[in-house]
Amino acid sequence: MYKALYLSPMIPSYNVNETKRFFVELFGFEVARDGDYVIIYKDNHLIHILRAGDIGEMEFYLEVDDIGSLWDAIKDNLAGLKVKPPFDRDYGMREFHVIVPHTKTLMFVGQSLAQRQ
Repeated sequence: MYKALYLSPMIPSYNVNETKRFFVELFGFEVARDGDYVIIYKDNHLIHILRAGDIGEMEFYLEVDDIGSLWDAIKDNLAGLKVKPPFDRDYGMREFHVIVPHTKTLMFVGQSLAQRQ
């Protein structure tokens, strides 16, 4: 069975750089990925910052150690859910996406492609 590595909030922002600055300057977070889509971290905790309106109202990112076994375990139980099956991203992750039922929440589940090799 898979192991959950991180569960990270994804914060929609109307000014990604200012939101990043808030966490970096006030709380000492460090930047792992910069640009229009920012990932910051502190003490093994991640926060993703994205432009408001790009994806949805609420998002979470669950990073796992074995996305293949997780997908195999759940794929037959996804009837009626909005799901995007596993695919590789240009930023080095293999992901699938699922809308959490009865919410406006998008859950990203991913594993580092480097970790899979």
